[in-house]
Amino acid sequence: MQNLKALLEVELEHLEKIIEKTESSLKDVPEGRINISECHNVPQFFHYQMGCKNSKGTYINKENEELISALVQKSYNTAVLKKARMRIKKIKSLIKDYDKGEFESIYLNQHPERQKRIEPIEKPWSIYVDEWESQPYRGKDFSDTTKYILTDKGEKVRSKSEKIIADYLFRKGIVYKYECPLYLKGIGTIYPDFTLLSPATRKEIYWEHCGLMDNSNYAFAAIKRINTYQKNNIFPGDRLILTFETDKIVLESEIIEKIVEKYLN
Repeated sequence: MQNLKALLEVELEHLEKIIEKTESSLKDVPEGRINISECHNVPQFFHYQMGCKNSKGTYINKENEELISALVQKSYNTAVLKKARMRIKKIKSLIKDYDKGEFESIYLNQHPERQKRIEPIEKPWSIYVDEWESQPYRGKDFSDTTKYILTDKGEKVRSKSEKIIADYLFRKGIVYKYECPLYLKGIGTIYPDFTLLSPATRKEIYWEHCGLMDNSNYAFAAIKRINTYQKNNIFPGDRLILTFETDKIVLESEIIEKIVEKYLN
């Protein structure tokens, strides 16, 4: 499950836009409200305003469609505004009290001697990452003739852009595995450029950098690979990060920053 607080903040932003739009639509609307009744299966429209002696209101001729529509729209918009404000109040209250690290804190606040004897229901993130990182794996081999570039971490990668990504992750203290094997039905074992852990879901996510998209053969293989990910229920925007380059369009550091902010914070 994604970080609940992040999802609530997205919903909050959505509701605030609804309120802004609805409040704007309620400016310069007719006073009062509309009542609708039926007589011999024929709808009748009444305009009710404060001080109106008739409990139904003043009859509106059907030819006055502009007034009828304005009052109906006002009634609808007013109900939407009331519901949106109520939801925002509830969400703000929940966000205020929400702390995704509550369970982790219960363990970390225990005496060290207690921690030794506790099997956490949910392991602290730092322990979870350390255990994941320590799992051995064999990446894709580099032949004697394969060109490579060393990252700041001292690791071999196959392109300048992969080095840029790896160095950025390293500087940010984000643990990753380079070309860690992954089995996908329909293609077999592949080696994603980077395998990472999502702090929100604690699931592995995969970063594929497609760096030669102006090469038709390369682009064909890249699309086929992306489709295979999706057939294995690994989708872009969820557990699959995709970046692209051509000879004239290079990977920008701003894009890397935004990706890290979205998926890895």
